[in-house]
Amino acid sequence: QFSDTGSRKEHVKITSESKPGFLERLSETSGGMLLGLVTFLLAFYLLFTNEGRALRTAKSLDEGLSLVVPLDTIHSISQQNEGRLVHLSGALSTSKPLFDPSYGLSIQAVKLKRNVEMYQWVEYEDSKEYEENGEIKKETKYSYNTEWKSEVVNSRNFDKEIGHKNPSAMAVESFTAVSPNVQVGSFVLSKGLVDKIDDFKRLSLANLEDPHADVTRGGDYFYHSENPRRPEVGDLRVSFFYAGLSGDDPHLGSADKVTVIARQRGDQLVPYHTKSGDVLEILHPGDLSVEEVFQKEHQSNTMKTWALRGAGWLSMFVGISLMTRIFYTLVDWFPVVRDLVNIGLKAFAFCVATSLSLLTISVGWLFYRPLWALLIGLLSVVPVLVAKSRVPPKKQQ
Repeated sequence: QFSDTGSRKEHVKITSESKPGFLERLSETSGGMLLGLVTFLLAFYLLFTNEGRALRTAKSLDEGLSLVVPLDTIHSISQQNEGRLVHLSGALSTSKPLFDPSYGLSIQAVKLKRNVEMYQWVEYEDSKEYEENGEIKKETKYSYNTEWKSEVVNSRNFDKEIGHKNPSAMAVESFTAVSPNVQVGSFVLSKGLVDKIDDFKRLSLANLEDPHADVTRGGDYFYHSENPRRPEVGDLRVSFFYAGLSGDDPHLGSADKVTVIARQRGDQLVPYHTKSGDVLEILHPGDLSVEEVFQKEHQSNTMKTWALRGAGWLSMFVGISLMTRIFYTLVDWFPVVRDLVNIGLKAFAFCVATSLSLLTISVGWLFYRPLWALLIGLLSVVPVLVAKSRVPPKKQQ
């Protein structure tokens, strides 16, 4: 079945296969159990190492806060601070502008990014399965639309490539240029610090001319198209972004200011290795005090820790669900029993994943903060006790 709604085209494809037998479903479940076991074990590793990382980072930040030396000036280098952890703030500066000669563009910045998009066909699919006459049927609706995309969409993988063919490559490539020498005052930033300057902003093209006869400027884009208002598949549009303005610009304003905490080595700012085994090489936009920088770093560490804890719990929950899926398969022929077992398995996976996650976290804290480890270990028993208390007395007997 085909339909065409403007630039969006659709067609529906129906496939059918025999309903899998009990042994086939059991075989698939066995494969899922193996995957579940791997996921389950991975959760332990993720949770345990995350706690050690979080505590090590927190101790390193506390150590850094106690040792850091705020610099009085960034325009001269004091030998007294050689090898020490220093704090400084100032405007970014680079030795020369970054150029894109293909479009006649230059800017005094740390990074210049050219982003190229091509007008292409994109395939979307929406599937649903249903049972009919003892067979499992799958109805898939394929729809095609033309969109601007930064990556080449391989139309060979489309269900219907005829009429939806994309070029295999872009005539113009995206790239990011990075200044080889970035300074704050008299200090040269390390590559690690330069990598942290990634707050990209769109560069306005309003003050630029069309670079070539076959390129047209429209808004903040350069178009490789005969008619940018009605693009065709294969047409390109190019936009630019910059990060770390390093010189005063009449249109963009003053150079960006950053705050850096790193080790002084001559006129360079390099990583500082703490006794706790972590590395301090910090850069934040703006003019921040020492306390503000370390507060932000602690907040970032806390957010990362909780994100990995959530990922570890989810990994454990999925692993347990896959390993216990076989019980669902064994009663699959009985709809009412199947639904009850499914609810029970989900509750079981939730409680066990929560308890084991808390227990693993407590083991991770054991070598650093034993009292907290004991409290979290006791807390890990709560989900099991809650689940047991909800079971009727007769069932418990």
